[in-house]
Parts: sequence; structure tokens; C-alpha cells
Amino acid sequence: MFRGISSINLDDKGRVAIPTRYRDTLQQCCQRQMIVTVAVNERCTGESGCLWLYPLPEWEKLEQTIIQLPTLNKAANKLRRFLIGNATECEMDSQGRLLLPEKLRSFAAMDKKIMLVGQLNKFEIWSETAWIAKEQDWVDSNDNEGVEELGSLSF
Repeated sequence: MFRGISSINLDDKGRVAIPTRYRDTLQQCCQRQMIVTVAVNERCTGESGCLWLYPLPEWEKLEQTIIQLPTLNKAANKLRRFLIGNATECEMDSQGRLLLPEKLRSFAAMDKKIMLVGQLNKFEIWSETAWIAKEQDWVDSNDNEGVEELGSLSF
């Protein structure tokens, strides 16, 4: 399980170093094999997007769900084209670095400073600027959309 926020740097070659605290887990669960793709729920709103980074076994579970969607459904086709079409295999090297493809870095408007955000079975990767803006939006928002669906959840 991945949790927490880490501020990390993108090097000149487009690589990020995965924080040490996650490396052993990633070695054990996926032999450092990962998939990076666009986060469909963010960019679709016209805002700066983020990327999703999945350990390969978690990605394969998602693929099995997506493959069962109806092939004649426009929304399902859009999801497949966007999410699967942008998915890129990447392997964490011996120094814990991943190469993020230029196309995906551009999609998420990434510069030198980025945020790696644990999301239980995957990570989100944000530009630091977009993350700070999004975080402020969440703090300022009175939007309660979907809250009733979480009614039985307690903390």
C-alpha cells in the first residue's frame, strides 16, 4: 500500500527517483515493473493533469476490468483510447529511477519539481505547481458531490 506525499525532482533526462521507502515494496510486488499513464479524472476537466503510476500487477487488474467494458459504448472506447493508449511500461532502475515519457510529462505540465502522491494501489504524479493549486481548490471548495455515496464510511 502506498500512502503519503513526497516532493521529488525530475532530472534533465525526464527521470524521477522513487523514494527509498517504496523501493523494496516495488521490488517485491512487481520486480520494479510499472506502468505510467494519464489520469483520466483530472485532465478531462481542462485543468493541469496528473499521471498515474501503477505496479504491473495492479495495472493488470485494471486492464481486466476495462477489457470487460462494452466495445460499442462511446465512453468505454474513450476510456480505453485515453488510458490504455497512453500507458507506457517503465522499469525502475537499480538507483530507483523511472523514466517518464516526454509526451506524458507534457500532458501533466511537469517541470523540475514534482509530487509523488501515494493512492493505496498506485501513485499519482503531479507537477508541484498543479498539486499546490489543486490542494488549495480542495481546501476552498464547498463541493459535496458524491458525499452521500460515502455515508457508511467512518474515521
